[in-house]
Amino acid sequence: MAGIHRRTKMSQDHEDVERKYVFVCGLPRSGTSLLGRNIARMKNCTGLQNTGVLEDEGGFLQDVYPTEGACGGPGRFGFDSRAHLTEHSPLLTEENIARLRASWHRYWDNRKTIFVEKTPANLLMTRFLQAAFPNSFFVVLKRHPIAVGMAAQKWKVNVTSLANMFEHWLHCHALFEQDRPYLKRVYELTYEGYVGNAHKYHKEIAAFIGTSLPEPPKNDTFRYVAQWRNPRGLRVPDQAFEEVGGAYNQKYFERWSRLVQYSPFRVYYRYLAKMYEPRFLQHGYSLVGTLPASTRECVDNENSHQVMGKAYSRLADAVAFSARTRARALGWFRERLRKRLPESLKARIKHFGRRAVANVAVTSFL
Repeated sequence: MAGIHRRTKMSQDHEDVERKYVFVCGLPRSGTSLLGRNIARMKNCTGLQNTGVLEDEGGFLQDVYPTEGACGGPGRFGFDSRAHLTEHSPLLTEENIARLRASWHRYWDNRKTIFVEKTPANLLMTRFLQAAFPNSFFVVLKRHPIAVGMAAQKWKVNVTSLANMFEHWLHCHALFEQDRPYLKRVYELTYEGYVGNAHKYHKEIAAFIGTSLPEPPKNDTFRYVAQWRNPRGLRVPDQAFEEVGGAYNQKYFERWSRLVQYSPFRVYYRYLAKMYEPRFLQHGYSLVGTLPASTRECVDNENSHQVMGKAYSRLADAVAFSARTRARALGWFRERLRKRLPESLKARIKHFGRRAVANVAVTSFL
């Protein structure tokens, strides 16, 4: 029996030497899903497919560590100590590592040797994952906090104020910076750089993980990836790289500019711009630089409303909490109705729920 165990371990060690694990990291709405799928299209790479979970994220397929949702959802999960895992975590046991590997390998193409997994919370789990998968590589994607914050607010069941989004962005990236010196292989890029020259970054990432780019396919097939509030899912190619564009950032910058200039709560947004500008500049991002020159002057001269700004921030947090509570209560109620009501009534309930959850006034203030 001991001999069998030694041979099994030797076989596992050999597999670990041959296999590489690529973990794509970044906050929710940073572009990690698209980047992860494109990396999985490189030669000898495979990503999680046909899982049935949102965006084929590995975090939803395992039960070893808590998910982002269990830790508070986008904009809040990083504040939960359970989300930040290192090589010292009590969860890092041989049994848990085996379970984690099994939960993902059943959805990877095991004929390949480079395995790609994308979950935003990986940003806070790099040291834990490196210990569990010794031959691991980390690709870390960073995106402008305005785009990340406003995009994530669409998930009303986890909605949080923009002030909290900004604080969470800074907190999570600070934790990653603390962990970075412990990592053996890290490649970092920005969403803005990626959309500007995707081919350049694909070549660099391929070299980083030890592979190359495939030739463009003459014929391609397609599959669907499950997405939030998209019943059909996102149709994506199996082989060709997905294209990226910068228009997604611009719409959030335009909305931010309107809020700072014209919102009834513009004191709040100008307060946020002035308070967080120095901290975001350290990461190469600006909240003020996206604004018209005249508005930048208004932000610079915003000295007399600190008390009001703080009061608005607390109010925004309270409104977000109310919106989350209502959305979750409606979700709980609808789930039970689906189980009990006949099909003829389900469509009406669904329509009513959408109207009740939608609240443009609340979202525009947060």
